[in-house]
Amino acid sequence: MKTIQAYRFALDLTPSQERDVLSHAGAARVAHNWALARVRAVMDQRTAERSYGVPEELLTPSLSWSLAGLRKAWNQAKPDVAPWWGEVSKEAFNSGLDALARGLKNWADSHTGKRAGRPVGFPRFKSRRRTTPSVRFTTGAIRVEPDRMHVVLPRPGRLKLHESPRKLARRLEPGTARIMSATARRDGGRWHVAFTVEVDRAERAPARPRSVIGVDVGIKHLAVLSTGELIDNPRHLVTAQQRMRALGRALSRKTGPDRRTGRRASKRWERAAARLGRTHARVANLRRDGLQKLTTRIAREHGTVVVEDLNIICMLRNRRLARHIADAGFGEIRRQLADKTEWNGGRLVVADRWYPSSKTCSGCGTVKAKLALSEREYQCEACGLVVDRDRNAALNLAALAAQLDTAGSGPVAACGADQKTRARGQVAVKREPGTTPVGQTGTVPPQGGTTNQPCAH
Repeated sequence: MKTIQAYRFALDLTPSQERDVLSHAGAARVAHNWALARVRAVMDQRTAERSYGVPEELLTPSLSWSLAGLRKAWNQAKPDVAPWWGEVSKEAFNSGLDALARGLKNWADSHTGKRAGRPVGFPRFKSRRRTTPSVRFTTGAIRVEPDRMHVVLPRPGRLKLHESPRKLARRLEPGTARIMSATARRDGGRWHVAFTVEVDRAERAPARPRSVIGVDVGIKHLAVLSTGELIDNPRHLVTAQQRMRALGRALSRKTGPDRRTGRRASKRWERAAARLGRTHARVANLRRDGLQKLTTRIAREHGTVVVEDLNIICMLRNRRLARHIADAGFGEIRRQLADKTEWNGGRLVVADRWYPSSKTCSGCGTVKAKLALSEREYQCEACGLVVDRDRNAALNLAALAAQLDTAGSGPVAACGADQKTRARGQVAVKREPGTTPVGQTGTVPPQGGTTNQPCAH
């Protein structure tokens, strides 16, 4: 099975190497901003000509938004726009133009209704001081050295690694992996290189192929498993909040940049901003490490994993819980489980967001009409069951997998109530227990006749 996987390693660059990589990132930004200015100028010119009544065939020729079209226009203009273009790799300019081509396509698809999800805005110019330096290499000499201590990029050359790339080297040496691209990026004051690799993964099976586990994510506990295991929420952001506030106050007392007057930031301000950035990067690294270990263990041990399709965007509108929800990383847990269950030969079952996992009794199947978020214990009035709210939801998710026939459905299957968020002014219709919603076929309906609100959990 061939999959696309990323490997990310920290770099130890010398001052000259850092300037070289930073110049490549700056070249990508210059090409992006030039092409964006050209696209906007052509669009504004054509709009003005239409307002004057100019026929369509006489309008200014439009500029192609594809990568090939932007690259052709850049190659014609680069001797005048960037006379220093020979000092950096051509991949630097290609990186900036490719990012713009993707952004324009996403905006056009979202504007015309071809792209689902939240509306995508028109691409914006990249600031030299506020943009994260990044450059992507797709051709040329890209490899990991045999000593497993250095990597080679086309123009920067041989760069020392801060950590061993043995996991990637073990796949490259026997030929079971192929590097497709390498991206150098500066995060939290440290440079990293991320390799996009096509990996030929051997077929694997979970430790317990017939094991079914329900995973209910939350804030008090990061995850509650149907087996009864409670995964504590480390709350990395809350732990570092006091230090972040102190560093933020120290930063505000320094002389920062002013775009109106053109004032540049002081050296003390830059050092204080770097300290704050490193603190944020540490929080992100701790969160990423914990989620990777948790999802890897679940995917390797269990054959079927059941999670909920949470409306995280709506949940983040709760001002009291938004910070804690974002710190937990609910969406990242589901994304990683989707990839790792496929890699390990398992399957991921996604319960619909309207499935009443928290309101349903895991003992008798009775569904409560209302369940406040403050009620942390589920008390069934029909059978008298008293159980933790999250444990009850995890048990219901695990039981839901038995109702789904996944023959030929692929690694990720959706099940539960087939009901979308109703339009404004539309009246909700209650569904009787054991009936199939209108328009739903081929799936087993969940027990219970009420649905959760999109933000409730």
